[in-house]
Amino acid sequence: MNESIRSRVIWPLGLAFAICCAVSLIPVSSFGQITFERTYGGGFSDVAHSVVQTLDGGYAIAGFTWSSGAGVSDVYLIKTDSLGSVLWDSTYGGISYDVGYSLQQTSDGGYVITGYTRSSGAGLSDVYLMKTDSLGNTLWDTTYGGDSIDIGNSVVQTSDGGYIIAGETQSIDPGISDVYLIKTDSLGSVVWEMTYGGASDDLGYSVQQTSDGGYIIAGLTYSFGTSGGDVYLIKTDSLGGVVWDTTYGGILYDAGHSVQQTSDDGFIIGGHTSSFGAGLGDVYLIRTDSLGTVLWDTTHGGDSSDVGLSVVQTLDEGYVVAGYTWSFGSSEYDVYIVKTDSLGSVLWERTYGDSVDDRGYAVQQTVDGGYIVAGYTRSMGAGVNDVYLIKTDANGMVVGLEEQGSTFKVEGSRAKLLQNMPNPFLGSTVITYSLPVPGRVKLQIYDVSGRFVETLVDEEQVAGIYAFRWEAADKATGMYFCRLEASDFTDAKKMILLR
Repeated sequence: MNESIRSRVIWPLGLAFAICCAVSLIPVSSFGQITFERTYGGGFSDVAHSVVQTLDGGYAIAGFTWSSGAGVSDVYLIKTDSLGSVLWDSTYGGISYDVGYSLQQTSDGGYVITGYTRSSGAGLSDVYLMKTDSLGNTLWDTTYGGDSIDIGNSVVQTSDGGYIIAGETQSIDPGISDVYLIKTDSLGSVVWEMTYGGASDDLGYSVQQTSDGGYIIAGLTYSFGTSGGDVYLIKTDSLGGVVWDTTYGGILYDAGHSVQQTSDDGFIIGGHTSSFGAGLGDVYLIRTDSLGTVLWDTTHGGDSSDVGLSVVQTLDEGYVVAGYTWSFGSSEYDVYIVKTDSLGSVLWERTYGDSVDDRGYAVQQTVDGGYIVAGYTRSMGAGVNDVYLIKTDANGMVVGLEEQGSTFKVEGSRAKLLQNMPNPFLGSTVITYSLPVPGRVKLQIYDVSGRFVETLVDEEQVAGIYAFRWEAADKATGMYFCRLEASDFTDAKKMILLR
């Protein structure tokens, strides 16, 4: 596999993430921020659809490759260190088409990937789920679906150690797609599966487990709303039963590609709209309450075509969305990132790429407050398309040493306590907070009756962002509260410990 690097790496972070999760609290501002652009792949087409920051501070990237492997295309998994240098890579699949769309690091340090396969299974294409160890060795893989087309677009590990997959199926009603939701146990065996939709095409692009143990799915519907295609949001209970569903959009094409539950139990949806905005298509952000009622929506882009494919809530309770733009940048499509405040107003927007076609498919905020973006590039690299990995600072910049400050600026004048992740959780969970000014900090755990459980932090700390892994394997199942005191700031978050 060929690997190229486009800009200098600066102010190494090293193993900060692993240390702060496994040992103690370390302020991110004690380190500078690494920024880089890298490409990976061979002489043909290689694309990344998903990226995560791993527990050791590096990154894992999933997608597909035509440059190596056993078939026409294979699932492609790349593991890098914190500087983007490859530690190992692996391909998975058979003699036909196999594609990875979604990746998550699992609680045992391994990885789970979903997508589709035409190399095995029962139909024209089947949902593909595979589980690896921490070095990418396959522990098991399996397929789901019928005799037609079935695709897995999103996977997350659930609080019981199993998995939830969202995608699309044409096997239930051939020629018509339904949203497809599959719940498995920890070995990939089906616990239950559900379909959602109407008489026309309906697709599920993104799924998350919600704080009540149910699920939220975002996608696209032609069965409901207007005839041009609408954003489709479905809230289910823990068994896949519909609690509510709704649509968003206008008379043209609108799709929801990514959804996340927000810190107040509402939802943020990132996608694409042709019904609203300035151009042929715009990035579409929709913020709802816990029942799917719109609190606000915004569009971002120029007078051409702009698409949002991945959105996350950030440490400052704003949002970052990644996709691609034809309206801005150097030429053709460029990777496009928009950072907003908590009300969807733009704080900054950036493009990345060169003279040909470059697209961003996934974004995450990193432990140092920057961002990691994955997609593909035709402007750089060794092949037709190469996997494209971009690490930015907190302002979306990829810069040289002489341009980079030595600390991450935490915005605002008050501390912030974020919702622990994951939640609900099994055994352990990560609690994150930001401290804008130095001061005395106390972080404590209480049970549901208000009884003190333990103190995690009680010390003077410098300004920064802190992450702490609470090991709760010896605690009873139930509800707990983490309480942060910092100067005149006090806040608490509800945590659910499961077995």
